[in-house]
Amino acid sequence: MNGIDLVPLAVGHMIGLGAIGSCIGIGVLGAKFLEGSARQPELMDKLQGKVFLLAGITDGAFIIATGIGLWFSTANPFKN
Repeated sequence: MNGIDLVPLAVGHMIGLGAIGSCIGIGVLGAKFLEGSARQPELMDKLQGKVFLLAGITDGAFIIATGIGLWFSTANPFKN
């Protein structure tokens, strides 16, 4: 067994763990947004913009990991 045989396993972990982390982060972010807007409804507009920005950043990390994982699975840069 060499390192090239482990690339599909590494790609699966990269995409899977990134998806799990992103989903948990978005869930916590949404829960805190709803809690904050219920406590102070007058700040809902300011909070909403920040929530969308943070959701985009959180999803961006997952999308980048997916792109790198797919790159490794199709054109392995470590292959001799």
